[in-house]
Amino acid sequence: MVRRRIPRPSELAPLLRPAPVTLDRTAVRLARAASIGDLRLLARKRAPRAVFDYTDGAAEDEIGLRRARDAWASVEFTPSVLRDVSRIDTGTDVLGGRSALPFALAPTGFTRMMHTAGERAVAAVAARSGIPYTLSTMGSTTIEGVADAGAGGRRWFQLYLWRDRSFAHDLVARAAAAGYDTLMLTVDTPVGGNRRRDVRNGLSIPPALSLRTFLDGARHPRWWFDLLTTEPLAFESLASGGGSPFEVINRVFDPALSMDDVAWLRANWPGKLVVKGVQSVTDARRVADAGADGVLLSNHGGRQLDRAPVPVELIEPVVQELGDDAEVLVDTGIMHGGDVVAAVALGARAALVGRAYLYGLMAGGEAGVARAVEILRGEVERTMQLIGVTRVADLRPEHARLRSSISDAAHPNEGRAAGAESG
Repeated sequence: MVRRRIPRPSELAPLLRPAPVTLDRTAVRLARAASIGDLRLLARKRAPRAVFDYTDGAAEDEIGLRRARDAWASVEFTPSVLRDVSRIDTGTDVLGGRSALPFALAPTGFTRMMHTAGERAVAAVAARSGIPYTLSTMGSTTIEGVADAGAGGRRWFQLYLWRDRSFAHDLVARAAAAGYDTLMLTVDTPVGGNRRRDVRNGLSIPPALSLRTFLDGARHPRWWFDLLTTEPLAFESLASGGGSPFEVINRVFDPALSMDDVAWLRANWPGKLVVKGVQSVTDARRVADAGADGVLLSNHGGRQLDRAPVPVELIEPVVQELGDDAEVLVDTGIMHGGDVVAAVALGARAALVGRAYLYGLMAGGEAGVARAVEILRGEVERTMQLIGVTRVADLRPEHARLRSSISDAAHPNEGRAAGAESG
C-alpha cells in the first residue's frame, strides 16, 4: 500500500524552475527548434507560401530531391566503441584554407526574399562560425557588401556565365579585389528547371502584389512590412529585369557554356576554382583535367533536371577516379550533421548546405541562420563521438556506408528485379 505525505517546501524548490521571461518570441521559437526540420516548420509559418516554396521546392515531380534525402537516410554508421571521445576536432582543410566544420554554406539566389537580412546575415554567421560562405551571382547583396558583412571569414563566389561575357569578367575581377578566395562555376543550368511550385504560385522576381500574394500577405504581415520598408529587392549582380525565375535564367544564362570557359577561368582566376553541378565520373575527370581544384557533385538541390543522379552515390566512384587531382565536395538534400559526417567518411572533402540555413533565415533572420549552424555543428560533433572518431581527418569509408549498396551486393538478383519493376 502506498503511503502518502505532504512534500516539504525544500523538496519542491528544485522542481520549480520556470523558464526565464523574454519578450523576444522569435528567440524562444528558435531555442526550441531541435532540428533543421523544426526550423523548416517555423519557416513555413513565417514566410509567404510562394517564398517558402521557392526555397523548399524542386523541379518537376521533385523525385530527384526525394531520392537524395532517401539516400542520406540510407546511410548506416559503424561505431567503434571504447574510444576516448572527450575532445572532438571538427576542423578540416578545404580548398587551401581551414574550416571549423566540414561544411560550407552554399550559394542561394535572391536570399533577401527569404528575409530582408539576406546574404549579409548569412555571411556574418559564417564568419563567426569559421566556415566558408558562397555568394551567388543571383544574390541580392553586392559582392562588396557581403565582403564587409563577412569580414574575417572565408568568402567564395559562385559564378553563372551569361550570354554577354563582359559581365562575368567584371564579376570575377570584383570578387578577386574583394578578397574571395574561391570561384565556383555552376555548369548544370543551360536552361532553367521546371519548378512547378513557382509556376503554380505565380512567383515573380521581385515579388509582385497580385491578388493571390496580397491575400497570402495578410497572413504574413511582418514579411510584407519588411519587404516594403527596406531597400528594394533586386539581383545586385544581374541587370535582368523581372519575370519568373525560369524566364530570368533563360534570358540571361548562356546555354553555350563549354570546357573552353573552364580553361579561360583557370587562366584568369588567381584563387581556387571549383566546378559545381558535376553529375558523372566522366565529367569529373574532364573538369579536373581542365585545371579545376575542386569538383562539386550536385544536381542543384533537385531544382534542375528531375531524376538526375544522386550526388552522395557518386562520391566514392569520383574519389577513386580523381585521387589527389581535385578535391571532391557534395551537396543536395543535406538536412542533418550526420549527413555531413557521412559525406566525409565516404570520401568527400566537405559538404555544402543550402536549404538548411535558408529555413533558419526565414524562421528568424540572422539568429535563425546561427541556430541552423548550431544545430548542424552539434549533430556533427555528436555523430563523430558516437562512432568513435575524434578528428574529421580520421573519417574513413569503414565508418559509413549506403544501405542500398549493401542490399544490392548481398542480393544482386533482387536488386535488379526491383529496378526493372520500378523503371
